[in-house]
Amino acid sequence: MLFGTPDRGFSARKLIIGVDEAGRGPLAGPVVAGAAVLCDNPPTGLADSKKLSAKRRAALDIEIRQSCVWAVGVVEPTEIDELNILGATMLAMTLAVQRVTALLEAAPAAVLIDGNMTPDGRCATWVNPAGADVRAIVGGDGSEPCISAASIVAKEWRDRIMIDAAVKWPHYGWERNKGYGTKEHMDGLRLHGPTPLHRQSFAPVAQLSLL
Repeated sequence: MLFGTPDRGFSARKLIIGVDEAGRGPLAGPVVAGAAVLCDNPPTGLADSKKLSAKRRAALDIEIRQSCVWAVGVVEPTEIDELNILGATMLAMTLAVQRVTALLEAAPAAVLIDGNMTPDGRCATWVNPAGADVRAIVGGDGSEPCISAASIVAKEWRDRIMIDAAVKWPHYGWERNKGYGTKEHMDGLRLHGPTPLHRQSFAPVAQLSLL
């Protein structure tokens, strides 16, 4: 699943795509990757999404999506179960980068990915953008503004999915825990069992399914 915005326009400078993911650890919901290219006059105060207040992160998400080129890749729980979470994360990043590259009028000079690995060799559909320097950067969501922007978009996109899902499945507290294995979520799992949004391959869900 892909989403994005049209090209915002750039001055004559190198285009750098930042990439980050949200949702590797939860027991339920998709994994989402964000890709972002900072345009002229990017938002100020970009930082690792986990270190921002919810209010500030939401405000920056709006600014990023209004002023930058961005896209997300969403990989659903069934695909996570089929691929494993690493494979699903690499696929989500691949989808996001493919989409944001298609929105650009020129080839990117670099793709900077948060973490210690890239999808190259880990996702069958990954193709390095022509001539781009593709690099993984540990802690990149705190040191590279374009990765920070991607992390904010990914986090906010996934949070909205889980808040909407909590309306349909109200017994797990997803509007608060976003699918992570909190006591509230685990209590709901024990009482009501897993939903189609649960990752059946994750141990806590798989073990409860056998009871």
